[in-house]
Amino acid sequence: MQDHNNLKGLKAQNLRDHMSEEELIFSALAELSTRKIAETEKTAGLEANKIPARKGGQVAKHARQELESKIGKSIISKKNFLKPKNKQKVFLK
Repeated sequence: MQDHNNLKGLKAQNLRDHMSEEELIFSALAELSTRKIAETEKTAGLEANKIPARKGGQVAKHARQELESKIGKSIISKKNFLKPKNKQKVFLK
């Protein structure tokens, strides 16, 4: 995740706020896969759940790589997708 933050040039900002639709979808796939694997393997505790986390990440990684091979470009982008906040001018009378 730190690599992704560095790629997008983020310091303390929320990474999800700067992800594209595709990046969010593959992150959600990794999380869902991890949860389902952990439930199936009935893991408990931080150390035990590291294994399902790696497996869930691999599911999303392989899916992402498959899509990238079909479309011929990377899903991961340096672009930041958070729209800048509009600063409203306050006029005092």
